[in-house]
Amino acid sequence: MAGPDSEKTACVLIIGNEILSGRVQDRNLTYIAERLNDYGVRLREARVIPDREDAIIDTINECRQAFDYVLTTGGIGPTHDDITAECVAKAFGVALEINEEAAEAMGARSGDAKRNAARLRMARIPVGGTLIKNAISAAPGFQMENVFVMAGVPSVAHAMVDALGSRLTGGTPVSSRGIVAHVSEGAVAASLTAIQERFPDTDIGSYPFYRSGRFGTTLVVRSTDSERIDAAVEEIKSMIREMGAEPEEEMEAV
Repeated sequence: MAGPDSEKTACVLIIGNEILSGRVQDRNLTYIAERLNDYGVRLREARVIPDREDAIIDTINECRQAFDYVLTTGGIGPTHDDITAECVAKAFGVALEINEEAAEAMGARSGDAKRNAARLRMARIPVGGTLIKNAISAAPGFQMENVFVMAGVPSVAHAMVDALGSRLTGGTPVSSRGIVAHVSEGAVAASLTAIQERFPDTDIGSYPFYRSGRFGTTLVVRSTDSERIDAAVEEIKSMIREMGAEPEEEMEAV
């Protein structure tokens, strides 16, 4: 697993041809990243991969060895192109079968046979899997060891990741502060590098913008130590003032 004992890492796999084609825009990654930080887990990588068996199996097997947690979105619906569950089963070398708890939760054992055949497809879980509650539409996700398989529909995916808090063991969440300066990124580059060197236990990023006809840069300091963030921010503010500009603190950092 990646990272020291005090740090837990994660990778998100966004699965779907519709994302790669540009037909559908992903609306899950930002939410997942924020929730993982709440849980004290560092999101280290995110990949978008197609609905192709070899790609899904190979990527899951690679990432579950490299990261403490792997979260997937997409491909667990009722149609023929929803193949994530089958691929996860193959990645772990186990069978895929109807999970009685999942079938019961969806009410798929009664009523119209055609409709229930599709619903039962969503109740197929790899043997040994643990269900992830779906508070929106009943059809669950599932966990296989350190792999968490969730829906692609944003409202459902968000509800599922909300349900993972007790399963994801992390460290201290990362905090951040953002400072807006109407100076160019190039103008702050050298001084900002020096500040970063004085604060190696923080992550300082610069993000240029153009607003209301003015160029500027947002400078963001991230760390698990709020006192170190505050100290670095004060140096950044002093740097900006020395350039003849006035720093403005963002309500929320990027």
